[in-house]
Amino acid sequence: MTRTVALFLTLFLLSPILAQERVKPANAKGGKGFGEPWTDVPTEYKNLRIHDWPIPTDLAKWQKDRVETRKTLQQCMGDLPTRPDPRKVKVLSKVIGDYYTEEHFEFHNGVDQIVAGILLIPHRIKKPVPAIILAHGHSGSKEILTVNEKNAQCAGPSLAKKGYVVVAIDSYFCGSRIGKGPAGSRETKSPSEEFSLFKYHVLMGRSLWGMMIRDQQCVIDYLETRPEVDAKQIGVSGMSMGCTTSWWLAAVDERIQSVVGVACFTRYTELLAHGNLRSHGIYYFVPGVFAKFDTEAIHALIAPRPHLELSGDEDQGAPLDGVIQLEKKLGQVYRLYGKESNFRSIVYEKTGHEYLSEMRSEMVRWFEKTLPIVK
Repeated sequence: MTRTVALFLTLFLLSPILAQERVKPANAKGGKGFGEPWTDVPTEYKNLRIHDWPIPTDLAKWQKDRVETRKTLQQCMGDLPTRPDPRKVKVLSKVIGDYYTEEHFEFHNGVDQIVAGILLIPHRIKKPVPAIILAHGHSGSKEILTVNEKNAQCAGPSLAKKGYVVVAIDSYFCGSRIGKGPAGSRETKSPSEEFSLFKYHVLMGRSLWGMMIRDQQCVIDYLETRPEVDAKQIGVSGMSMGCTTSWWLAAVDERIQSVVGVACFTRYTELLAHGNLRSHGIYYFVPGVFAKFDTEAIHALIAPRPHLELSGDEDQGAPLDGVIQLEKKLGQVYRLYGKESNFRSIVYEKTGHEYLSEMRSEMVRWFEKTLPIVK
């Protein structure tokens, strides 16, 4: 390697990532600060040999490697059954509002449950428009995202008024699907049903998380059948569990063209280092992933598609040192494509696990920029 090439690579890897931003919000509730990593972790876990996933430095090689990385990720999710025919989705009812029609629908996921959803369709669509999938957080529901405008996560109405088709479903053990797990109505209190579903799917050779992502892929399949939707312009966003849903879905499914995650931009390493695996439900964990790579590899599969992450610096479910690691690593991946502006990470100071009004505004602006409505 020549001295010039070596210098270029050094500057390439160490120069600051312009996508990193720090913001002081107006009204954050705040969270809890972080101590030094690994200080209270038992020796056996401190000495754990963590796989060091190499950040790609050659685009041509990465284009080949990413195929294997996605294949590995899908294998870790388990043996997921073939998705059902989206043409069998049933429309249950319609409510015509001032700006959009609220359509309630359902489908059987082809395995074990009926999935209920809400679709918001703007009035006066002259040609197919972009669609946004909204994913709710733990213990949330489709209504929180599309109907309950008092909830901070309810971005559906504002997006629909801007001309986007919006869709949201209830995830396993949430909303209309509470009490629909292996024990039926005997398990309706969290986290009992979540645990039973996790066990059941492991017994069947797959993961609960894989099935949750699969349900969202069923939603994409359905959107592709809707004449109102431009199937080449689909985005996804959510908070907490919905955030993780968003970046996993985009990582495994190229049909997602833009991502906005709120309050779950995490790495497993820092969760372990701060003793914060406990900050996430059992749904979050997929066998074998950490033996192969940390979450930067999953996020890297989204590149070069637009990807925005919004985090609080005191969010126990997303340690700040892990966020910083992801910013650096993903900035390098996007730079490899020459698409640095397609990745942004904004950290809000003195902010815990919360969805601020500033975050919601950033989310809307991101979609307006990356999935514009053409009139």
